[in-house]
Amino acid sequence: MKKIISTDQAPAAIGPYSQAIKTNGSLLFVSGQIPLNPKTGNIVEGGIVAQTTRVLDSLKAILSAADCTLDSVIKTTVYLKDISDFATVNEVYAKYFTQNCPARVCIEVANLPKDALVEIDVIAAAAE
Repeated sequence: MKKIISTDQAPAAIGPYSQAIKTNGSLLFVSGQIPLNPKTGNIVEGGIVAQTTRVLDSLKAILSAADCTLDSVIKTTVYLKDISDFATVNEVYAKYFTQNCPARVCIEVANLPKDALVEIDVIAAAAE
């Protein structure tokens, strides 16, 4: 059994996918978020700090729509267009995940949708 989760507080899906899927009331899979302004659909300006902040705010909004918080996150995957941005992304990330941090993977990729600098997806433990 699956339940589609969506919110207008995060960017709408730009393809044939859902913002998130809640399964059997126990796991929440949140699609990768790129730094889109939820109102305009455009990439936010301001470089890697602004883009990472927007991505994490979008993830937080989607989690909230599923009655979850950042504390519910058990795993993240961070995709970076340039791995040299890792330390900066890590500083922003640490402001959102402050204790009992989730498991994480971080990889450099050749390109991201809309030429974004960062994309992050999460898996969370969802309340029933």
